[in-house]
Amino acid sequence: MTRTFRREEAASTGSNTSESSELDTLLIGIDAGCLPVFERLFDAGRIPTIERICSEGVAAPLESQIPPWTPSAWPSIYTGVNPGKHGVVGFVGYDGYDWHVTSNDDVREHPIWTLLNHHDRSSVVVNAPVTHPPDEFDGAMLPGFLGPEDPTCHPDGLLDDVREAIGEYRIYPKYTRDDDSLPDDEKIEEYQNLVRMRGEAFRYLVDRYEPDFGFVQFQKTDTVFHEFEGKEDYVDRVYEATDAQIESILESCDPNRVFLVSDHGMGPYEGYEFRINEFLRDEGYLETTTGGKGMPSWTPMRRRLREGEEVETWEPGRFARALSVAARFGVTASRIRTALERVGMADLATAHAPGGVTRTANEQVDFAASEAYVRARTELGVRINLEGRDPDGVVRQDAYEQLREDLIRRLQAVETPDGEPFFETVAPHEQYFHGDEIDQTVDIVTIPADFEHVISEQLVDGDYFGPAEPWNHKLDGVFVAMGDGIDESAPLERAHLFDVAPTVMAAMGVPYSDRMDGGIVPVVDPVESTTYPAYDDHDEERRPETNETVTDRLADLGYMN
Repeated sequence: MTRTFRREEAASTGSNTSESSELDTLLIGIDAGCLPVFERLFDAGRIPTIERICSEGVAAPLESQIPPWTPSAWPSIYTGVNPGKHGVVGFVGYDGYDWHVTSNDDVREHPIWTLLNHHDRSSVVVNAPVTHPPDEFDGAMLPGFLGPEDPTCHPDGLLDDVREAIGEYRIYPKYTRDDDSLPDDEKIEEYQNLVRMRGEAFRYLVDRYEPDFGFVQFQKTDTVFHEFEGKEDYVDRVYEATDAQIESILESCDPNRVFLVSDHGMGPYEGYEFRINEFLRDEGYLETTTGGKGMPSWTPMRRRLREGEEVETWEPGRFARALSVAARFGVTASRIRTALERVGMADLATAHAPGGVTRTANEQVDFAASEAYVRARTELGVRINLEGRDPDGVVRQDAYEQLREDLIRRLQAVETPDGEPFFETVAPHEQYFHGDEIDQTVDIVTIPADFEHVISEQLVDGDYFGPAEPWNHKLDGVFVAMGDGIDESAPLERAHLFDVAPTVMAAMGVPYSDRMDGGIVPVVDPVESTTYPAYDDHDEERRPETNETVTDRLADLGYMN
């Protein structure tokens, strides 16, 4: 599907076409950036450029959305709408009970750069998540996270051009997360190298295309917490590298105004992991099987991606299928591991086992036969297998509301091993989502208390709770604005994720879309909204095939098992 706008005369929209080649507006994305992380780094003198932007401009917490994870939250930032409108909920999109890696073709709303294109404003976008394959617009797009290692860019041939100009350019690290052959110090050097690539590519493309709007996103500021459990020295080095690139971008591009935003915050977790599918099974809502593919498995998909194959989903290999058959007779991966542990070979066997074995050789969720289940922990909610919506829906339409109410009550009553409520909120999805794509979301939203706990989709026989990952996402990110037209003395307590897109457009003097869910943050002068051509999904064949390098890297991040 091609998403472009016919350009109209500037007079018909009331906008003024910029005749200057200077960068009018710069949007910097720092994944997981937040004031608590920044403030420690400020005190240590580690990120002077970010500190200057925050102190000279206006800074406030930026409330994220539900779910506050990269693949859903960044599309909300650059479209200004909730997931019920843009349609992206997690790292994978679902086709019935099967799945594909989320891509730009799952985003059902126009981003800032195509709206600006309607007003003869050009853009350069580097490393924005969920932008592969790219839209067509006046400018350049170098897609980021969730795209393949060698993504299709806009215009064609851009990636080769960038590599010729700056040298090596990659989206992902050279190593995988489970690679123990590389010392941690060298892994952090690779993170710093990737950060440098973002800055150099962005500066080159701004110089070449002379855009009005620029957006560059840094992802490793999030990943360093997940992979290295928040180790301060490693966090410091990644944020220092990011700060240095931002400094170089400001010096080289000299933007009139700067916005710095994040998709969510980051902080320590002191709570529990709750294996919610195990609970749903015991409550009688979920059925299991030993003959299917299980939950989305990144391990086998990533290996095929790295080998250059293009696949739409994971299908178990011959060995995994054989173990799937064996599991029906009680020979499961967990039992095999127990036996191997007795002779000291479990780790060796795990290291050399084909990907997907633990998926196919263990008990799994039977999606089609279940009434309710959790598809992925990052969706923060429960999906109901509804007749007429899901391919083999077993819950009748007239039973949906009652079943949902019953589930909500049971989940609200869940307590941690310490006797405290596990969930802060358990609510119908319409309290958080609205729009034509609401069926892509969960039916019941489940928010752990204070974001101190996590939920897991994994089945662990008879065991509901385990330790939480030590660092994970918090609800408050950061919003910073500085420069021409920014009221830097304006009192601002907080802003919302959905406010970013309309505020950026207002700062550039163009009307924002009346479909946006956010409003203009009162640090810029207000503008009127207008109606833009609706998103037109008319070419389903445009969805890219899943490239295995993508799924590899998602596993490296630890988002999916």
